[in-house]
Amino acid sequence: MNILVINGPNLNMLGLREPDIYGRRTYADLCDMLIREGEAMGIDLDFYQSNHEGDLVDAIQQAYGRFDGIVINPGAYTHTSIALLDAVKSVGIPTVEVHISDPDTREEFRRISFIRLGCIATVKGLGFDGYVEALHILTEGIKGRN
Repeated sequence: MNILVINGPNLNMLGLREPDIYGRRTYADLCDMLIREGEAMGIDLDFYQSNHEGDLVDAIQQAYGRFDGIVINPGAYTHTSIALLDAVKSVGIPTVEVHISDPDTREEFRRISFIRLGCIATVKGLGFDGYVEALHILTEGIKGRN
């Protein structure tokens, strides 16, 4: 099973960006943790991070025919990007939305998620463990489809 993990804007700044919200672990720490988890689960993971909306759309489109599932933390594009929603809906790859913090407990504008409409589940407020939960949701969902 192949899963693509996509992270949007500012997630490359984990460890520096608002550590009281996102913690002190880095983006590299996140990837390393997920690689270990993927190995334990018997799945292959690829990672993609960009601060640019169009690049994220391209990554989703290029996943078609290559990946069984997508885990995506769109960052701030969660609240603004219909293009990401359209890309996820276009490729039809089971996708789980993840947020390190819980956007529903933060500023009002963060409570809107366009991409959620194209996802099979949303995991929020579990820190890095939310990505692991997303992997489990995806693998169970994909196994259930086969």
